[in-house]
Amino acid sequence: MNSIYFLCSGNSFRSQIAEGYAKKYLPNWKIQSAGVRAEGLDSRAVKIMAEDNVDISNQFSKVIDDDFMENANVVITLCGEARDKCIIPKSSRWLHWPINDPKLISGSDDKAMNQYRDIRDDIKSRIIELADIINK
Repeated sequence: MNSIYFLCSGNSFRSQIAEGYAKKYLPNWKIQSAGVRAEGLDSRAVKIMAEDNVDISNQFSKVIDDDFMENANVVITLCGEARDKCIIPKSSRWLHWPINDPKLISGSDDKAMNQYRDIRDDIKSRIIELADIINK
């Protein structure tokens, strides 16, 4: 079975959202996400994904598994830290998606949640585009 690995800093938000959408749009692929560190699943990620009818509440934060990465067909880094710190296997197709870091969001809760949704929507559109290419 083909596999995709989404990598980020803390595997709490961006990579978790990517994993959720990839499982929805690429059901015949093995999908996992991980981080340079495991910082726990961000409750805001769960909330905004539920708004789009994708349940990621059973996902959990993980550190990078070298065995899974070694065998992944596609590795997608979602931040500069993962891009710079991970050694991507030459046998994998590597993509880098520079997604805004939600930890840098400030302002009122409503403003912050709208920015979180913008990040979610950016990731969703990239996953849909990837699925269209893969499923051709």
